[in-house]
Amino acid sequence: MLKTVQKLKKGLRGEITIPADKSVSHRAVMFSSIAKGECVIKNFSSGVDCHSTLNIFKQLGTNIEFIDEKTLTVKSDGNLRKSLSPLDAGNSGTTTRLISGILAGQNFDSVIIGDESLSKRPMKRIIEPLTLMGANIESVDGHAPLTIHGGKLRGINYSSKLASAQVKSCILLAGLKAEGSTTYTEPYVSRNHTELMLKYLEADIKTEDSSVTIYPSELTTKDISIVGDISSAAFFIVAGLIVQGSDFIIKNVGLNPTRTGIIDVAERMNGRINILDKRFESGEDVGDVRIQYSDNLKGCVIEGDDIPRLIDELPVIAVLASQAEGQTIVKNAEDLRNKESDRIKCLVSELTKIGIDIAETYDGFIINGKKNIKGGAELESYHDHRLAMSFYIAGLIAEKEIAINGFEWTKISFPEFEELVYNLS
Repeated sequence: MLKTVQKLKKGLRGEITIPADKSVSHRAVMFSSIAKGECVIKNFSSGVDCHSTLNIFKQLGTNIEFIDEKTLTVKSDGNLRKSLSPLDAGNSGTTTRLISGILAGQNFDSVIIGDESLSKRPMKRIIEPLTLMGANIESVDGHAPLTIHGGKLRGINYSSKLASAQVKSCILLAGLKAEGSTTYTEPYVSRNHTELMLKYLEADIKTEDSSVTIYPSELTTKDISIVGDISSAAFFIVAGLIVQGSDFIIKNVGLNPTRTGIIDVAERMNGRINILDKRFESGEDVGDVRIQYSDNLKGCVIEGDDIPRLIDELPVIAVLASQAEGQTIVKNAEDLRNKESDRIKCLVSELTKIGIDIAETYDGFIINGKKNIKGGAELESYHDHRLAMSFYIAGLIAEKEIAINGFEWTKISFPEFEELVYNLS
């Protein structure tokens, strides 16, 4: 699907409610499926990835029914059952990595498959620590399909060189059924939705600095209300800051401190952002965010512990940086090369086509602003939803029309994206 985007003639105005957080939606279904009892999950994500998780747990014997399009009930006796067919994770790395931790401790074997893009994503990062716990996993040279031979696990003390919420979550979920305690330590604290939800569901879990320890636990069933996805809000945050005349409010944005890197960096760059009505729901911080056009943006350095707090937002941050005076340097983000695409290489290649001064480095990129975005080119999405939406935001201020090839991949995470743009324009 080829999508064309033209420069907006006026600012974005009004109010939108951002869709449900995908990370929390995945976990809500997973954790409720391994708890005993019945619960209601409100504001479930409409993204394809989250429905891959939902369908897999139906295959594994969980009773899941929708009350309406965003509300569902989950009934489980706390036990999963063997699926006679492979578990299709689609394009979802989150699904694949997190359920691997759950399935490794079951008393049956499972096969996880996915699409072509998912089959290129690295899985050694979970296979190695799970193997140390006693798991038996077969892969295709460290990639999906994965065959997981379920069995008894033992707790480990594991130090990761990578700050990854998916790897951390995988090991913690395996630790729920492992003998003894399991401690996971990372160089920086990555997003902590797993820790917060496990604590909310009364798992025996403790955190200290960048380490988290879990003990064998039975989860308590509770209703879960899912906050809005800040990674989805990021596209609108950037749009509001760079589209002249914009002033609008994004409702129900998750404000988990391990995810608010986009807000911190935007403020560091002199972006006009205000948090309204901050509150607490189902273990997570949430609030409304007001965004106003900012004509005095400044470049900055994004590195170190910034990165795990905004790794998914870096493509659209590159668009923001193109409108900031001076140089913006992104470092320590080499894991961008292991996403749905090599996001560093692909981002630099495509943004260069529309006149953005961006250069690739081995672990990030350097942008020289402030430059007008020329547009007048067809950009390739590389089957990557975040690249497609980032290019769309660039198109809102480009001098000439931009065409985006493969825009349908936005449905993976954010099918409401373009509709919400229209609601503000």
